[in-house]
Amino acid sequence: PQLVSPTAAMFRSVLVAAIAGTAAAFAPSAPLGRATTGRAVAKHGPTMQAMSESIPFLKRNMALGEGMVGDVGFDPLSLAGVADIKFLREAEIKHGRISMLAAAGAMFQDIAVDPSYKALVGGAKMTGIHDVLVKQGAMGQLLLWISFLEVFGTIALFETLEGKRAPGDFKFDPLGFGKKPETAKRYALAEMKNGRLAMMGIGGMVHGYFITGKGPIELITTFKPI
Repeated sequence: PQLVSPTAAMFRSVLVAAIAGTAAAFAPSAPLGRATTGRAVAKHGPTMQAMSESIPFLKRNMALGEGMVGDVGFDPLSLAGVADIKFLREAEIKHGRISMLAAAGAMFQDIAVDPSYKALVGGAKMTGIHDVLVKQGAMGQLLLWISFLEVFGTIALFETLEGKRAPGDFKFDPLGFGKKPETAKRYALAEMKNGRLAMMGIGGMVHGYFITGKGPIELITTFKPI
């Protein structure tokens, strides 16, 4: 047999390795197994942050969470990242309910007045009633009873923050509107919308009284440009 020099044998080995490496570069790659390192391979590309439904040119604040009744992603000042969202929802529902009562009362005083009430405050309306009651000393009693109610409200708030109670839920449903889940959800949304509208409405009524000295119904029926 013909003997092959060590140099020629080495040259052949290098040539075969080079050809094999070149061919491997064009061969289809085998499927990768599971990664054994701590860094996982992402299945999808980077997820884009959702935009606000109510303000389409702003990104939705992720601290708002998901599933709250009436949530349309409105948080231009990013307040949801400052305080607990459950606390903020409790405050929104509370102020909405108070504003609905205030707006109804502000309009009713222009429609009908109880003679005994008129004898107490005279012809005062809106914030003017507050000033009259302060002079009479009646506001001290109101403050006392409202503070008493706030004690129960504070206890309920702590239960909400602990996840034991839904924000604004005092189990007050004497007419049974919330017996059916779909009905309860519809009324909850209606309460949020009307509460938000009432907060803006009573603010406008009060400022209208500051400027004209008239209640909302009286101002509409006797409107004259300033």
